[in-house]
Amino acid sequence: MNNISQALRIAIRALRINKMRSFLTMLGIIIGIAAVIAMMAVGSGASYVISQQIASIGSNILLVIPGSTTSSGIRTGSGGVQTLTYEDSKAIQHECPAVEMASGTVRGSGQVVYGNQNWSTLLMGATPELLAIREWAVIAGRSITSSDVDGSAKVCILGQTVSQTLFGSEDPIGKMIRIKKVPFTVIGLMDRKGQSPQGTDQDDVIFMPLRTAQRKLMGSQFPNTVGAILVKAKSEELLPAAEEQINALLNQRHRITNGKEPDFTVRNLSEILDVAEKSSKAMALLLGAVASISLIVGGIGIMNIMLVSVTERTREIGIRMAIGAKRKDILMQFLTEAVLLTLLGGLIGIALGAAGATVVSKILSWPTLISPVSVTVAVFFSGAVGIFFGFYPARKAASLNPIEALRYE
Repeated sequence: MNNISQALRIAIRALRINKMRSFLTMLGIIIGIAAVIAMMAVGSGASYVISQQIASIGSNILLVIPGSTTSSGIRTGSGGVQTLTYEDSKAIQHECPAVEMASGTVRGSGQVVYGNQNWSTLLMGATPELLAIREWAVIAGRSITSSDVDGSAKVCILGQTVSQTLFGSEDPIGKMIRIKKVPFTVIGLMDRKGQSPQGTDQDDVIFMPLRTAQRKLMGSQFPNTVGAILVKAKSEELLPAAEEQINALLNQRHRITNGKEPDFTVRNLSEILDVAEKSSKAMALLLGAVASISLIVGGIGIMNIMLVSVTERTREIGIRMAIGAKRKDILMQFLTEAVLLTLLGGLIGIALGAAGATVVSKILSWPTLISPVSVTVAVFFSGAVGIFFGFYPARKAASLNPIEALRYE
């Protein structure tokens, strides 16, 4: 312990004597660590945004959409023909053991008017289960009920964007708005949801009872059909079973016999979103790996400067060895200097990286997350760089012949 503290004192004194050289030596490590911290923070921020967007969709979700059909030799794409019905969604909910709940949905867009304010927004017709599936809370008023759906009630729930645009700071509950010239009473206000994984504003929406949307706003030659069915499995483990049960049930209901192509498609949103999340994490690691290349460059710079330092201090090394210093003491001294340089550079780099991440966050309005793990890894890595690249110069110093070192001019 005494040898280490002595080596540390000598190292600090040597670095103080050559302040400019010490700073230039650390510069590569400072830039490298700052780049790693900043890039990892930006990558972690991207992963966080995507994970939040994924969470906003809901968990254990399956999406049933109309499939392609063939008529007179002409094949339509997915969703080209409306083949799903409100009764299909109810059957899925009640006859599939692995399914917790299901909701048929129809969607469109339209102009909404309140007083002298108007706004074009997404219109979503659904059953009460939809908001539970999406894990989307009503923060004021009430939600849609089954009686609203069965009675085609002209009531609606506003997303935050629509409410802010039409009402500003005014309470929308109980107010009358006109959607496509049809009067609706606002019964609820949704919690803020943010952007979807596709980048659209999920709060720019109005929810209404499914039957109301089908019969009063989105007329169709097939008035009982739905555009899609959103399904929530009872657990993540039961997603494959729920998918299998839905396929079997709809094949039976739609009379899909062997060899005939199904007129619907079941998609596992959890798998799709999981791929997006893994891609963002891989990008974060890639950014960190690219930035870490500068650490290697900085380490090479430290090795070069330490080699120069050994040459300049050859006579000093000879004097120390002549008065009793052992080879391991010389080795410890130069290794301590190298590690001290890299650790100081690492700490300065962490501060600059954090500052850079904050600037990026402010300028681009993009969240950046500096995790304790990345800071710990940066400090450990900078120390490791000092040991790795400082070992050769330290070993060279320790291998000098004392007599030749004393004669060195």
